[in-house]
Amino acid sequence: MAKAINPLVVWGLLKELRVAAEDERPLAVSGPLAEQLVKELARDGAPGAVRAGGRPEDVAVLVRVLAGAPTEEDERELKAAKRAKTPVVAVQTGTETFDVPYVLPTDVVACRPGEGFPVDEIARKVADRLGETGTALAARLPVLREPLVRALVEKFSRQNGIAAVAIFVPGADFPVLTLNQLRLVLRIAAAHGVEVDQQRLPEILATIGAGLGFRAVARQVLGAVPVAGWAVKGAIAYAGTRALGEAANRYFSTVAAAAAS
Repeated sequence: MAKAINPLVVWGLLKELRVAAEDERPLAVSGPLAEQLVKELARDGAPGAVRAGGRPEDVAVLVRVLAGAPTEEDERELKAAKRAKTPVVAVQTGTETFDVPYVLPTDVVACRPGEGFPVDEIARKVADRLGETGTALAARLPVLREPLVRALVEKFSRQNGIAAVAIFVPGADFPVLTLNQLRLVLRIAAAHGVEVDQQRLPEILATIGAGLGFRAVARQVLGAVPVAGWAVKGAIAYAGTRALGEAANRYFSTVAAAAAS
């Protein structure tokens, strides 16, 4: 028999989001042509959401632009960011590729001469590095919002797919999957700058989840394919969570647009 979600857990999630929404740390850009990249990343964003320079410990994420091989100044700032546990994305300009100290190769973006900054790719890397902690910044920075939501949807969908396969007791996975889906919906709301309280939450969840009867589908399929049930269960948990996340993104995007008009 499936267990219900503890209301105190839901209250804890709402409280966590309210605290996270108070995080006003900006995205910082430093290095050559920093001012130009600031303008491109800050387009249509809230004042102060992106700035040039600043101490790594005072910002949400650092984008460091490098002109060729890393200099001593580059290394000093990147080391300081690592010490402060501040996420970093490096942007390499020029025709050659160099190893960037203190930055994973997957967090380095190539910027070829004459092509301009690849803003969308930079935003995707930033979103991947920030994860859930980036919702407050995404609410103030449109360029970051969609890539962050996509990263969150993929993360929670994958987690639910794995959890559905790993938990064998019928119904025991319900709280885990539901809590993850609830957390995803609330994070997407935060990324759009939409505040959700206890009164609005049931209505919002009912609106977003209308017609998404994934558990009913899962039960029917599992009854028909008992041998491969674990694989089907994981696939449906993944697909169901992804569909819910995409529906939530559309819903909160509409709500935010209506509030802004």
